[in-house]
Amino acid sequence: MLSRMVGGQDALEGEWPWQVSIQRNGSHFCGGSLISERWVLTAAHCFTNTSETFLYRVLLGALQLLQPGPHAVSVRVRRVLRNPLYQGMASSADVALVELEEPVPFTSYILPVCVPDPSVSFREDMNCWVTGWGSPSEQDRLPNPRILQKLAVPIIDTPTCNQLYSKDTESGFLPKVIKDDMLCAGFAEGKKDACKGDSGGPLVCFVDQSWVQAGVISWGEGCARRNRPGVYIRVTSHYDWIHRIIPDLQFQRGRADGQQRGPRGQPALGQNSAPCPAAHLLLRLLLALLAVL
Repeated sequence: MLSRMVGGQDALEGEWPWQVSIQRNGSHFCGGSLISERWVLTAAHCFTNTSETFLYRVLLGALQLLQPGPHAVSVRVRRVLRNPLYQGMASSADVALVELEEPVPFTSYILPVCVPDPSVSFREDMNCWVTGWGSPSEQDRLPNPRILQKLAVPIIDTPTCNQLYSKDTESGFLPKVIKDDMLCAGFAEGKKDACKGDSGGPLVCFVDQSWVQAGVISWGEGCARRNRPGVYIRVTSHYDWIHRIIPDLQFQRGRADGQQRGPRGQPALGQNSAPCPAAHLLLRLLLALLAVL
């Protein structure tokens, strides 16, 4: 099952301001993440036809799909660029970049997520979050009013993930292999996972006081099945491709020294602490809350 939230909970207004809904003829079909004022990162398998851009729009700043609210913005798509290395179902390089027709103004409800360069590492058992408007099970659609869902998932190391996917394989089928540019996150026992309509959405982790996108929702066998955690494309694996298309994009760097810390455990400021729009999200969320009160 390629288009792949089961066991999630309702998100809060403005909680994940980079989350977007990619829509075709007015209907949601994939998720994505805003990474700059003009670019969205998503999955290549979401687009079988990249030339008919007039069919697509991107909805930003929404919590509910049917009632986006006053903070939401809908923008036309200028072009879609799929990674040329993508070769189809469950293959490597399942990433695409969507250029918006016009730049979107940043608000407390619309902000880009930090994009990591290869120096940022995402460790086993690190707790991260996946978000989307996808189905709550393999059979069901998200009930109205279709509120954005969030789910905390731990990262699973690749050898363990390959071992899980080798269990209970259907007769006559080879087990799927987790490639070098893939990242697993979820639970061996299943029950919680991304699902249909979540594809292309972000897996984000809180690293050095910033929300950084670790992965793009790519594939899995079914949704929330035992021994079948969600599989994501590692964003760091496609740094060169993203950088080539968006040369002025600021990437989040990892610390040169793992022990380099500022007062009270905060990361020390310096050339390895690149500024990132999502770094002070908690402050922005507080300001947004105060504006509502």
